[in-house]
Amino acid sequence: MFTRREILGQSARALLLVPAMNLRLGRLSSENQGLSLAARPAPQVSDDEFLDELQRALFLFFWEQVGPTSGQVKNRALATGNDTRTVSSIAATGFGLTALCIGHKRGYGDPSQIQARVTTTLSFLLNRLPTVNGFFYHFIDMNTGARVWNCEVSSIDTSLLLCGVLTCRQYFQDAQIRSMASEIYNRVNWQWMLNGGQTFSMGWTPEKNFISARWNKYSELMMIYLLGIGSTTDPVPASSWEAFARPSSTYQGLTYITGRTPLFVHQYSHAWYDFRNRQDKYADYFNNSVTATKAHKLFCLSLEPEFKDYEENLWGITASDSAKGYTAWGGPPVIGQIDGSVVPCAAGGSLPFVPADCIAVLRKIRVQYPQAWQRYGFVDAFNPLTNWYSPDVIGIDVGITMLMAENQRSSFVWNTFMANPEAESSFRAVGLK
Repeated sequence: MFTRREILGQSARALLLVPAMNLRLGRLSSENQGLSLAARPAPQVSDDEFLDELQRALFLFFWEQVGPTSGQVKNRALATGNDTRTVSSIAATGFGLTALCIGHKRGYGDPSQIQARVTTTLSFLLNRLPTVNGFFYHFIDMNTGARVWNCEVSSIDTSLLLCGVLTCRQYFQDAQIRSMASEIYNRVNWQWMLNGGQTFSMGWTPEKNFISARWNKYSELMMIYLLGIGSTTDPVPASSWEAFARPSSTYQGLTYITGRTPLFVHQYSHAWYDFRNRQDKYADYFNNSVTATKAHKLFCLSLEPEFKDYEENLWGITASDSAKGYTAWGGPPVIGQIDGSVVPCAAGGSLPFVPADCIAVLRKIRVQYPQAWQRYGFVDAFNPLTNWYSPDVIGIDVGITMLMAENQRSSFVWNTFMANPEAESSFRAVGLK
């Protein structure tokens, strides 16, 4: 069973490919536009310089592809820019709020403009965006805030948003930002999303009430439980941490907790929660993601007899665009109809887990596949065997690469987010020592 991408009886593939509407884009100053490594070939720069150039390009997405009066980040956009679609994903906005903190810290844009964008975004979330018991609809119109595609009120996507909200609360020492961020988090009714059970529902719709599928098996779900347990206004019991299953699998001698899920499930909670040097009675979750990434690399290399492009420095398949549309794929075991495509955010999202291997993949793509690099960094996916390149980038895929690159470089997102008292208290409550 896959996650939020395949619920409500309509696949995420259909959701992500809805026709576009018009949008007038805001932009950074000219000196921050058109960033590229063309002037400095990737082999001649250090890993840190390479990741910095990548992050500058990724930051442009979160600056340009937003509602100018709402701060809500597009679900997807053309990799070359000048996109006219107006559907926003609240998960992409959560990544985007964190990206604004990174950009402010690293000087990727005017600091006052970045802080003003954060204020605009939080104000829209708090005062204009519809919620149900504090939870947000998955997809909205980025200009009006109206629900689109009859999507669900989403527990996981609200959690991704809240992680960005709380990162801003901790980073910006501004009374208005801190107050709005606290109110957005504190009004969430976590007990409601349990729907009488021990595990969270995946969501709710006004047409069909609660979705029957639950977050009951290890995946990116850890953030939902930690946010709910850490709440000071409507917490769920710490015993909820015990309620989801942690199945294990062994691949080529590597044993780790996993399900039949794409690689991103081992990345998302780790973008904000710092699981390093922590473990509960079940696992060291950071090392578990290290093992999962190593197993995924071995899995890709095992496909080389069929897909000759997969090799030591070119691998990585996770939920993404494909030549046939959006799909959840990867392994081990084989998930979906793998065709030789490479998904850059698979390596990008695992940068802190196996940094040397992941950086090598991103460098190789940058140097040997120039069509895979556009205005916002890497396209969502490409196939070296068929010369297919996705025309788009996707907000959550840009986001996981942006945050994990920063964590690999400086641990900034981890250090900032974990300074929220609710984050540390939830770790203590569930026995992460």
